[in-house]
Amino acid sequence: MPKTNSNRSLTLFSFLILTLSAGCTQQPTKSSLSISQKPPLVKKDDYKPRLNKLKFAKSKKSLFKSGNHTIWERLVSLYALPEIENERIDKEINWFLKNPDYLVRVQKRAEPYLHLILEEIESKNIPGELALLPVVESAFRPDAYSPAHASGLWQFIPETGRLYGLKQNNWYDGRRDVYASTQAATKFLKDLGDNFEGDWLLALASYNWGRGNVQKSIDRNLAQDLPTDYWSLKMPNETFNYVPRLLAVAKIFANPDQYNIPLYEIPDQPYFEVVDLDTQLDLQKAAELAQTSVDEIKRLNPAFKRNATAPNGPHRLLIPVDQVSIFKENLAKLPVAQRYTQAFVKVVPDKTRVKTAASRKIKHKIRPGESLGLIARKYKTSVGAIRTANRLGKTDHIQSGKSLIIPASGKLSVAAKSAPATAKPIIYTVKRGDTFWKISRQFSVSTQEIYEWNKLNANSNLRAGQKLTIHKGSQIVAKANSSSQPINYTVQPGDSLMQISRKFKVPVSDLLKWNSTSMDQLLKPGQQLKVLAGKST
Repeated sequence: MPKTNSNRSLTLFSFLILTLSAGCTQQPTKSSLSISQKPPLVKKDDYKPRLNKLKFAKSKKSLFKSGNHTIWERLVSLYALPEIENERIDKEINWFLKNPDYLVRVQKRAEPYLHLILEEIESKNIPGELALLPVVESAFRPDAYSPAHASGLWQFIPETGRLYGLKQNNWYDGRRDVYASTQAATKFLKDLGDNFEGDWLLALASYNWGRGNVQKSIDRNLAQDLPTDYWSLKMPNETFNYVPRLLAVAKIFANPDQYNIPLYEIPDQPYFEVVDLDTQLDLQKAAELAQTSVDEIKRLNPAFKRNATAPNGPHRLLIPVDQVSIFKENLAKLPVAQRYTQAFVKVVPDKTRVKTAASRKIKHKIRPGESLGLIARKYKTSVGAIRTANRLGKTDHIQSGKSLIIPASGKLSVAAKSAPATAKPIIYTVKRGDTFWKISRQFSVSTQEIYEWNKLNANSNLRAGQKLTIHKGSQIVAKANSSSQPINYTVQPGDSLMQISRKFKVPVSDLLKWNSTSMDQLLKPGQQLKVLAGKST
């Protein structure tokens, strides 16, 4: 921990004595501290940087040498803020000491990210204490989200995130990208430090409250000939406690024995490596390639909102450093066409029809988001039949823009037909507590149909008041009711007998009766069921 500058303390003490003896102290009346406890006073003529950058750069080399050090030793060696005694800091320290479990949880969450953060802190030559800002902002949760719409480890609001290059779209939120947001946050903090001429307490207040608001508060004090340091400014309660909270955390981690707070042992080594992919990649597939869990991949890459990296990038993943070699090796062997299963984008019905028994094969152009299961269902065939017709082997991976041969029956495929022109859709207003499943049951349609009709996907969220287009009854049911012909239904992942019975409005007992030779109550995706929709015995 940096040593106290005795000359500065002596100068400050002399200044305080002279000020008090003159009877014109400018110390705020927010606390009744003794002279030795009061924070530094900075008059408008005394407004100068708190951090000597050259001295800071030299101190880094002398305080930290490469070796088997912990991340905490490296962190404290980079401390550069002045040591301040203040009851607002003491109050925050007392809160943490009464909640030691909080600090233990925060340390464990911080383990994957601290090495990257310190690398950025050093590269931008800013105080090491700022590496602990995520403790105050998000408790080191990269998926944290606030009522003010701030997100990520560093709690960027959307506008500031975009200003610092963090893309935000339906696939990806750069504010939750640990790698990108750490670069952006340290750049933002450095800009604030430069803006306030090296006064890092004002820079921190600006990070929380906005630099414009802090500057206005400074200007008000200047107009009244009042001090313009952080401790003397009027500000909201949140900002009033924000900086003392960070200083409290920094002080505790610098003196764990004094405060009886155990430090979680974290080596000063990278936890992950940034791996360039060049293409989109399914996160489940990434976990398989890295021989690790999906949870670990998602923990390191929370910026991706769906189960795959974004189609327009960034094409990179953070991979645990011990798994990087095997990941790269397996990725190199994986064909590009098999990197992404394309399971999220709207399925657009293909209107190709089978008109005669002689033309029983349909050429289907794969659309973005389609899977073999969806295509098989649409054409009332099986995934296995499509694989065989197209020599796909056992793979389920297909590529948009390519064509598939669909082996269909001699009759017109019901699923490929369009709904009757006279059928008008229902506009349903989502109510509080609604789910896709609940709505699908209400209208006897599938959740997948609701997704398709409304350009949504399984990861979409419903909100009260949202409008949904519902075509009453599925197309398969409508056709079956008009003709009373048997339907060969292909079981989809997640289907149950109860779901199918509700979909076709028939009893479960009839489903069992019609398919007694080919099924039990344990359904398997791809299994064919005979359904006499509209005929209940």
